[in-house]
Amino acid sequence: MVAQYQLVMHSGPTPGKTFPMEGDVITIGREIGNGIIINDAEVSRKHTQFVFQGGKFIVTDLGSTNGTFVNGQRLTGQHILQPGEVISLGEQINLLFESVIPIDPNATMLSSRPPVVAPRAVAPRPQPVVQPAPPPVYAGQVPSGPAAVEAGPAQKRGATPIVIGVVVVVLLCACVVGVGLFFAPCSFWLNFMPSGYVCPP
Repeated sequence: MVAQYQLVMHSGPTPGKTFPMEGDVITIGREIGNGIIINDAEVSRKHTQFVFQGGKFIVTDLGSTNGTFVNGQRLTGQHILQPGEVISLGEQINLLFESVIPIDPNATMLSSRPPVVAPRAVAPRPQPVVQPAPPPVYAGQVPSGPAAVEAGPAQKRGATPIVIGVVVVVLLCACVVGVGLFFAPCSFWLNFMPSGYVCPP
C-alpha cells in the first residue's frame, strides 16, 4: 500500500521527523513491534491505533496512561482524521496528520484557470416563405378589365329612376283623365251610353 498520509512530529524527541502511514492497521508505542516507534516516557508501550477504512484513517486510544488527544480534545472513542489535525500523545508529543499526494513529473498538470468555453453557434432562424396570392377565379366570362366590372352596378342603378319616372307620369296622366271624365257634362257620356239614355236633371 502506497502511503497517502503521513505524521510529522512538531514537538517531541525528534521534531520534524516524518512517519509514512503504510498499512491498514498502524500502532504507535514505545516498544518494538509497533508500526511507529516513539521512545519517550510519556508514550505507553501500545499507545494509539490507526485503522485505514473507506479511504480515511480512524484513530483510537489503546488505553494509554497519558491519553491520546486530537486538536486538544482527549479521545474517548473513535475519531475519523482529517488532514491538518494535530494528534497529541500526552502533553509533550504533537504529530501533524497530513495528506500525501504523489506528483508524477510526466503527468498532465491541471490549470488553475477556468476553461474557456467557445460560444455556441446559433443557427439562423428560417425565414417564412411567402406564397403569392392565387389569381381570382371568375365564373363564366372573364371581364376585360376593372372598368368593365364596375360598370354593371352603375348601369343598374341608373335604370331604376327611369322606370320610377315613367310609372309616375303614367299615374299622373290617368289621374288627370279620370278627373276630367268625372267632371265632364252628361252630353259627353251620351256618346258612350245606349240609345234612349236620358241625362238626369
